[in-house]
Amino acid sequence: MNALTSYLKHVRNEFAHIVWPTPRTALAHTLVVIIIAAVIAGIVGAADYGFSTAVSHIVGG
Repeated sequence: MNALTSYLKHVRNEFAHIVWPTPRTALAHTLVVIIIAAVIAGIVGAADYGFSTAVSHIVGG
C-alpha cells in the first residue's frame, strides 16, 4: 500500500509539470484533426466507389 501511495504522489507531482494548451489552441488542433479525417474519409470513399464500380463492370453486375 505504501508503494501505491508513493506512486500516486509522484503522479500528482508530474501533473504540475504539464503545460496544458489554451482553449484556442485546443480548438484549432481539434478542427485540424476533424478536417484531416473528413478529407481522408472522402478519399477512401471515392476510392471505394471507384473500385466497386470497376469491379461491377468487370464482373458484369
